[in-house]
Amino acid sequence: MHIAEIFKNNKITFSFEFFPPKDRAASDQLFCAVRELVLLKPSWVSVTYGAGGSTRELTHELVQRIGKETGLTVVSHLTCAGSTRAEIAAVLDRYRAAGIVNIMALRGDPPKGENSFVKTPWGFGHAAELVAFIRKNFPGMSIGVAGYPEGHPETPNRLKEIEFLKAKVDAGADYLCTQLFFDNRDFYDFCERCVMAGITVPVIAGIMPITSRKTMLRMADMALGARYPAGLLKALARADNDAGLEKAGIHWATEQVRDLIDNGVRGIHFYTLNRSRATLRIYDSLGVTSSQGLSR
Repeated sequence: MHIAEIFKNNKITFSFEFFPPKDRAASDQLFCAVRELVLLKPSWVSVTYGAGGSTRELTHELVQRIGKETGLTVVSHLTCAGSTRAEIAAVLDRYRAAGIVNIMALRGDPPKGENSFVKTPWGFGHAAELVAFIRKNFPGMSIGVAGYPEGHPETPNRLKEIEFLKAKVDAGADYLCTQLFFDNRDFYDFCERCVMAGITVPVIAGIMPITSRKTMLRMADMALGARYPAGLLKALARADNDAGLEKAGIHWATEQVRDLIDNGVRGIHFYTLNRSRATLRIYDSLGVTSSQGLSR
């Protein structure tokens, strides 16, 4: 089903994100998580694309496998990085032939070891160009794009940032999915600025529970960064072992989700890191067993 249609038929959506596994052990772990999370009946699931387009084939294979084995609606990430227009068109042709009709269109990160994005010759330099290309040449696709509640690190001018976001929507995006954030006030401010800019498509909140110090540090080190509010840091600091830290991180994310639902968010997107435990615990803490329960 097209994501645009899912929004029309649901007051709120719940979705999960996975990334392509690199070996057999990682693949087994992923599909164990998928089987457990399918029971929550998500609105859809998405599959990421590696930096520089490095997992293009793995992404395609995983999207097809999840769709075939679970019957879930699947969104495939697609980036400008490392691909020409012809190569991107070929990928979209394959997706269309396989019945994959939902794309998350991104500029993408540079390949590992490179610090800045470089446009591929005969490729796209911005996500808005990719969105326009898909909308024109593959009109049957539903298209999502990324938003940045804490700001995009490459665009310190927040006024320009919202202009670039509006360009992606004007090019044909059906919805926005935000990067992870840990303070809902950042998300609400972002949504207000979207409305002021004339952006009216649904905005989905990206949520990722902190489950380990390693994950926390990795998120802070990433190019997109992550702002940890003092309240979260205090909660994590009180934990005297890994299990306690995970519990505190999941509790924080649960309260984020509860508040977002109470304030009428259009969708929540869980960054699962190919594991199910944190998401399952959030659902359990909220007293529901499926996304349909959360939506009521």
